Amino acid sequence: MTRAPCEVSWFSALCDDDYEFLGVPDERLRSSWEHCRDIVLQAESGGFDNILLPSGYTLGIDTTAFAAGIAPLLRRLWLLMAVRVGESWPPQLARQIATIDRMLGGRLTVNIISSDLPGETLASAPRYRRTVEAMHILRTLLDGKSLDHQGEFWQLQLDPPGVTTTLGRCPLLYFGGLSEAARDAAAEQADVYLMWPDTIEGVRGIIADLRARAAAKGRTLRFGYRVHVVVRESEAEARDAADRLLSRLDDATGAAIRARSLDSQSAGVRRQAELREGSDDGYAEANLWTGIGRARSGCGAAIVGDPDQVLAKLEAYRAEGIDAFILSGYPHAAEADLFARHVLPRLDHAPLAR
Repeated sequence: MTRAPCEVSWFSALCDDDYEFLGVPDERLRSSWEHCRDIVLQAESGGFDNILLPSGYTLGIDTTAFAAGIAPLLRRLWLLMAVRVGESWPPQLARQIATIDRMLGGRLTVNIISSDLPGETLASAPRYRRTVEAMHILRTLLDGKSLDHQGEFWQLQLDPPGVTTTLGRCPLLYFGGLSEAARDAAAEQADVYLMWPDTIEGVRGIIADLRARAAAKGRTLRFGYRVHVVVRESEAEARDAADRLLSRLDDATGAAIRARSLDSQSAGVRRQAELREGSDDGYAEANLWTGIGRARSGCGAAIVGDPDQVLAKLEAYRAEGIDAFILSGYPHAAEADLFARHVLPRLDHAPLAR
């Protein structure tokens, strides 16, 4: 059976997550309009299909404002705009999404984050119920329909919106989370289920579980994989580059970076810690290096190797059912260039079919 092309995205460090040496702040790499703009433009010129614009209310710059600013500068690149639904009124968020989609000529996708309202904490189960409601509201309005929603968190009766997306339907909704509540939320409302780094066996199990949950609801899901990359001409050079990233990190600094993340206690973060703590010489399996997790909460591993090894690893994930990759590396602009030259032309890739 012929596989469809995979989507290959890069990452723009809107949340103060760019380093030459992990854990060592560098003023040249701090989140700013100019720096993050340059990463996006590097991704477009390098041939990537899409780029994740992350979101956080304690770090970096605002994602929605950045997306609107960068949209007129792009010719072909898609944007994967992260939105924190706990901080938003869904009808207003739908209008923002529709407007930015039109600015891009329809090249917008949305990463739904199940966030709290700043200053408040909602338990996991109700927070994900709220996220499911938000995705339902967004999908209804972005499909150009009237809304009659009487939910636990929002009660809304609205006419069809005056501003719709370019194609008149909701952009693809990407969503991730490993907890039971998160998996159920993805099965009910997401289009693309995102996962953080894991072993091939781990990826296989997650995909099987999510497919079954979605099928029970009469739905299907596509699958995305978020991971860092370190690619060099030889494996030895790639491993040296990975070691260099950690060469100025001390354990206390790394722990402080992990602790300040908003998701530092989530099931996904715990899984990243398990991979790191159970790895042999920092590698959870061949070419999957967990060292980045020493100074980063969340996505805490990288594919490390020469171009053939990195390509083979990505193809192995594709064989398990991964449809989209969201990649990054440190520093982000430089590593995007290396991946674009050494690996990207050898992948069958394109934006996900809508």
